[in-house]
Amino acid sequence: MIARRYLLPGRGEGFIFLVATISLVAVALGVAALISVMSVMNGFRAELFDRILGLNGHAVVQGYGGRLENWQAIQKQVISLPGVTSAVPLIEQPLMGSFQGRVEGVLVRGQRMADIKGNPVMAGNVLSGSLDRLQPGAGVVAIGARLAEALGARVGDDISLINPAGESTPFGTVPRIVAYRIGAIFEVGIFEYDKAFVVMPIEDAQLLMRLDDAVGMIEVETNDPDRVTEIMAPLADRIRQDGVIADWKTTNAALFSALVVERTVMFWVLSIIILVAVFNILSSLIMLVRAKTRDIAILRTMGAGRAALMRVFMTVGTLIGTLGTGLGLILGFSVLQFRQTIVATVGRLTGTNLWDPSVRYLTDLPSRTDPVEVIGIVALAVLLSFLATLYPAWKAANTDPVQVLRYE
Repeated sequence: MIARRYLLPGRGEGFIFLVATISLVAVALGVAALISVMSVMNGFRAELFDRILGLNGHAVVQGYGGRLENWQAIQKQVISLPGVTSAVPLIEQPLMGSFQGRVEGVLVRGQRMADIKGNPVMAGNVLSGSLDRLQPGAGVVAIGARLAEALGARVGDDISLINPAGESTPFGTVPRIVAYRIGAIFEVGIFEYDKAFVVMPIEDAQLLMRLDDAVGMIEVETNDPDRVTEIMAPLADRIRQDGVIADWKTTNAALFSALVVERTVMFWVLSIIILVAVFNILSSLIMLVRAKTRDIAILRTMGAGRAALMRVFMTVGTLIGTLGTGLGLILGFSVLQFRQTIVATVGRLTGTNLWDPSVRYLTDLPSRTDPVEVIGIVALAVLLSFLATLYPAWKAANTDPVQVLRYE
């Protein structure tokens, strides 16, 4: 009851109430910033992880010189490893794509039709056309949405793929140029892939690359991506003559390591906001104790113990921190809910593109909230608020009523 009364401003205590209100708002802003930023960082990593591994698998067995001759036997060895769930042949080669005088660098990917249609990252993000149009020997391909924009091509147009490893003539090597009809345009959400991918049946890719029956690599998926290095380790010595093994950790090590460092740094930097708010709570409680010195002395003479007085001021400070944390939760989740609208609005007001896919990798601003992380942020804010109350509460409990009331 006393703590509730002390939360409201008394006569001449408007400044103390203002400081307490600022403390509450600061805690709310700190909690909201931590929740929204950490959720976006988690979403960014998760989206990159899902989309990159959804397209490239957890590991690949790469043939020397881009050719894996004895791939059927290697595929059987890979699929026999404990923990491996799939091993599919794949051809991936950087070439040049041309349409009506426009030329772009492309990444040609050849896969079996069952693997193309069975890939949810690709099959679930077709913007126009249909992957059913891709058939071996039909001369039909699917391209990324950003590549289609760069070339100015649509479904039904013909795109020319230029392979520098062409035919040798008395005048030198003539690049091999083959025209393909665009049967589908997809958008997987990663700018680099949408800007480069040209997908075709593996038989057409073998013909274009002059690989005969060889493939470029075998794409491997496991039941535990974090253990992919250990799962693939027994195979390394057995295929040393044919190729090498590269997993997602080594291929994307720099990117994911940078995300971990950035996420950690952002957490500690944004935690400083809560720490500053806690110091505001501390200062407001100290002023409150000084303003209520006479009340404290009267309570002591009426029989209030030191522990009871400590509980009063600890309750005041903890309530400020708890209310601020609750308000921060509401604000943080609201920001996450309307994040795309906020980014678009700020971009229009400032005239800048805050989320450029060519820089940020992903097309949209992602978000993935970790409940354990949210609980940790709430616990941190409430704990710091509680700790800030200890010194003012101790000072209040040690007030000497004789010294205060001597001249009353």
